[in-house]
Amino acid sequence: MTPPDPAPGFRPAEEPRRADGPPAPGLPTLAELGEDLLVTTRRQRILALARPAIGVLCFAGAMWLGWWWLTPVIVFGVFVAVVTVTHDVVHRTIGLSPRATDWALFATGLVLLESGHAYRATHTQHHRLFPHPDDPEGYPAELSLLGAVCYGPVFLVRLWLWSYRRGRDRRWLLAEAAAPLAALAGGVLLLPYTPGLLLYTVMAIVGSWVYPLLTVYLPHHDYGDTPLTQTRTLRGRIVPAVFLELTYHLEHHLYPRVPSHHLPELARRLEGHFAAHGVRPVRVV
Repeated sequence: MTPPDPAPGFRPAEEPRRADGPPAPGLPTLAELGEDLLVTTRRQRILALARPAIGVLCFAGAMWLGWWWLTPVIVFGVFVAVVTVTHDVVHRTIGLSPRATDWALFATGLVLLESGHAYRATHTQHHRLFPHPDDPEGYPAELSLLGAVCYGPVFLVRLWLWSYRRGRDRRWLLAEAAAPLAALAGGVLLLPYTPGLLLYTVMAIVGSWVYPLLTVYLPHHDYGDTPLTQTRTLRGRIVPAVFLELTYHLEHHLYPRVPSHHLPELARRLEGHFAAHGVRPVRVV
């Protein structure tokens, strides 16, 4: 359940790290860019939270119809939907109370048999410290391309262990750690009747192995010494839309209070500033 909207929409609380100043010398503040970038409407919030469940229903429908060939495409869509909404939930940009945030992290993580609370702990650390030895999420940026690929099977496990050692949200973390084991056991038990659950579980677990490559190495490798050179941004029409605007990684690191649905507009407003500082977005289709 989500709280009611203040009109005209939700605006996230201020992040102490950013305060009201610019994220880097020479860049505008959010107030100068336009605080409409912080607004999340009730419709936008409901859509973001509903996408993962819709994806799971589509997977079940494809299984029922025997459309096996479509299931990898659906699971890809589920991954994008979950990563996008969990990202916004972690940064408190879509208008959830603290209690609703905990439940949303649990529920969205459960869709992909992952730990939403571990992601919150490590991702906020990533934004505070990158690059730093105590940034477990950012570690794959230090690896080679092959190293980032090979790191996939242990990435989420190491994030969970790092979070658990910190001693916060341990009950949530233990419940979330049980999810993939329960799903695997349930999939095996249901195999005589349907392979659907086991297939989904294996695809979710194996699919998560690309996180170090796609979400850390590619955006951050060969990073520089300034906020403007520590990650990249991809601009285009099709690719950013397919990835629900996750490709605007530099914009997100500079202005993490802006929800994902406003990142394309944020990118448009930053074009002149980026050009003046020599930032060249990667152009994609």
